[in-house]
Amino acid sequence: MIKQIDITQSKDAEEVLNVQIPSYKVEAEIIGSYEIPPLKDTVNTLQHCGETFFGYYENGELCGVISIKVDRDQVDIHRLIVHPNHFRKGIAQLLLNFIETDFQFETIKVATGSKNIPAVRFYLKNGFQKVKEVIVNEQLSLTFFEKKRGS
Repeated sequence: MIKQIDITQSKDAEEVLNVQIPSYKVEAEIIGSYEIPPLKDTVNTLQHCGETFFGYYENGELCGVISIKVDRDQVDIHRLIVHPNHFRKGIAQLLLNFIETDFQFETIKVATGSKNIPAVRFYLKNGFQKVKEVIVNEQLSLTFFEKKRGS
C-alpha cells in the first residue's frame, strides 16, 4: 500500500531515515563515494526539506519511499529509495507508477549518481531521457533525466 508520509512528525521522519540510510549506503558503495548528501540527513533536515513523501508499506513496515517537489506542471523526484531487504520486489516501480498516475505533470525530473547503473537503467527503461551529466568531484558525477507526459 502506498500512502503519504507526514514528514513533520518525528516518528515518520525517523522511519524514512531507517530506509534512506541503508539504501543510500548501497548506492555509495556502487558509485564509490560516501559524499552523498542524503547520507548526512537527520530527522530535522528531512522535516525541513520541503519535499512531499510517499511510502510503500508491506504489513505495516515502510519498505520504500519516494519524495517529490511539484512546481506547476513539473514533478521533481528528490528521493526514490527502497530498503535493501526489499530490493528486487518491484517497489521502486510501484512508487514511480504512483507518481506518474496520481500527479498532473508535463515533465518529471530526477537525478542519480552516474555510476549507479541499476538506477540509470531503471530510469531509461521507464522512458526517461538523459539530459545532462554534471561532474561533482573526481569520484562523483550525477546524471539528470527528464520524462515528458506520454513518453
